[in-house]
Amino acid sequence: MAKEMRSGYTTGACAAAGTKAALLFLDGEYCEKVTIMALDGTPLHIPIQEVIRTPSGARAEVVKFSGDDPDITNGVSVFTEVVVRPEGSGVHFHAGRGIGTVTKPGLSVPPGEPSINPGPRQLIRNVIEEILGKDGSADVTISIPAGEELAKRTLNPILGIVGGISVIGTTGVLRPMSEEGFKNSLVPQMDVALAAGFDTQIFVPGKMGENAAARFGLPREAVVQTSNFIGFMLERAAERKLKRVLLFGHIGKLSKVAAGVFYTHNRIADGRLEALAAYAAAEGLPQEAVRRILAATTTEEALPLFAEYGLERVYGILCARASARAERYVFQDLRVGTAMTTLKGELLGMDDTAREIGRDFHWNIES
Repeated sequence: MAKEMRSGYTTGACAAAGTKAALLFLDGEYCEKVTIMALDGTPLHIPIQEVIRTPSGARAEVVKFSGDDPDITNGVSVFTEVVVRPEGSGVHFHAGRGIGTVTKPGLSVPPGEPSINPGPRQLIRNVIEEILGKDGSADVTISIPAGEELAKRTLNPILGIVGGISVIGTTGVLRPMSEEGFKNSLVPQMDVALAAGFDTQIFVPGKMGENAAARFGLPREAVVQTSNFIGFMLERAAERKLKRVLLFGHIGKLSKVAAGVFYTHNRIADGRLEALAAYAAAEGLPQEAVRRILAATTTEEALPLFAEYGLERVYGILCARASARAERYVFQDLRVGTAMTTLKGELLGMDDTAREIGRDFHWNIES
């Protein structure tokens, strides 16, 4: 029988629990645990590590518990300082150490604001109303000292959130991350790029493509990481009425798209070498060399054969085929170009739409 996965609580719930503990402390009550109500109605019983008085209010520490979710913030300390203000003056949020600040439009929080998402803000407002009444007002400063370093392992730099991580959570309950949840977490990159004026965007499977794109002068603000979910991200792009997408990345990943594979994890579909062999054979690669491609361990191992037999044109054919399959995948609602690289980021080939995008944006993508 499968083990039931444990839920935890979000950084937003930690901050809300800290807010409640700080307010109760100011009222003379020290709590080792508080209960808050998640936005979906789930009661959350959250331990309080410590509460201390500050010059203007009180500060509480809560240690994040992620349950069985592979969350990078599991075990970090979330500090919430609360300063009570005169009734009716509102609740104001501030970024302490390790909390990022939004710098680009397109997110759920406007530029200039601390990256404390709407869910956590509502949780904290609910707690303040519970303790202080409907006109209760306070300054709330959230700090996650480890946040500045942790942010390097998130999409925050891409989204234009600087200085730390975000305080997140839709309801306050942290359920083990599903594949669907991870896919959806990639989508805001598109919205940020659109808000910056990019209706043509560059889709890269990961850091390898992102670094290569930077070397070719592609605008960083237009780059969107897709992970293995290329088909899903193309669908979201079509929904947003993007004009064009450039698929840009390693041939080992994008050759799968040429074969009609849009979820590219190697445990789901690993037809890289078969795609290379089929298109090379169609262009005249001898049978013995086709066998050598199929016997290779990686696409990089197979690439010298294309030069050996003068078949570098196959790269452009693969790109054109990947674009055609991608456009078919979204029922022609989106124009797609493709450019493929080596592991070192060297350009192998591109199709006509990729060249068009390059000319329009003055990229140094053509040799």
